[in-house]
Amino acid sequence: MSDPLAGPAPLPFPRPPPGAPKVVVSWSSGKDSAFALYELRRRGEVEVVGLLTTVTKAFDRVSMHGTRREILERQARATRLPVEAVEIPSPCPNDVYERAMGEAVERMRANGVRQIAFGDLFLEDIRQYREEKLAGTGLTPIFPLWGRPTAELGRTIVRAGFDARIVSLDPRKIDRRFAGRRYDDALLDELPESVDPCAERGEFHTCVVGGPVLAEPIPVRPGSIVERDGFVFADLIPEGGTPG
Repeated sequence: MSDPLAGPAPLPFPRPPPGAPKVVVSWSSGKDSAFALYELRRRGEVEVVGLLTTVTKAFDRVSMHGTRREILERQARATRLPVEAVEIPSPCPNDVYERAMGEAVERMRANGVRQIAFGDLFLEDIRQYREEKLAGTGLTPIFPLWGRPTAELGRTIVRAGFDARIVSLDPRKIDRRFAGRRYDDALLDELPESVDPCAERGEFHTCVVGGPVLAEPIPVRPGSIVERDGFVFADLIPEGGTPG
């Protein structure tokens, strides 16, 4: 992980106290990880020192979300945090994923990181998996959004000023017409009752291109919408980028 990038903080968040534990945020490129970062910075109890994500090597995009690496890198610059992108194959056997992430965890521990923050909300099996995999590594998982009612949390994310777009979805759980939509009050009003407002069950995934944890917005335009491996992906093309 490279040194943090120079530049003003996105908002005048409180400065962590001396000796505060160093934290890396598990970064999906979407709204929940971005809001987890927001909450950590707002509370000022820890020192956030970086972002951690996985990139599917064959596509050069954030895994599951399909966010282009260029947008990921612009997000990192706008948060004023370095990002470690762990490359994984497609498909990725679980043992390969766990080995790659284990190596990243060891690098972070060697650099003084003591906690990893996750944007998980209520799925107990996911939380238990993270806790089991980090047990004995020297890093503790923390969950700054855990247990918050998702209907209220979705509205809070919108009111806080986050600009997020739906970049992938599971058409078995939510209609394809939502692909590419902005995550806003209008969308939340339209979601069927079967869909969690924060999509905690994997109904859809988002990409954040503006908001209080970004020092500047990321200009994007909509690209193509494709279906691959049973999921629908709505491409976002960064300003100056090319389709593909």
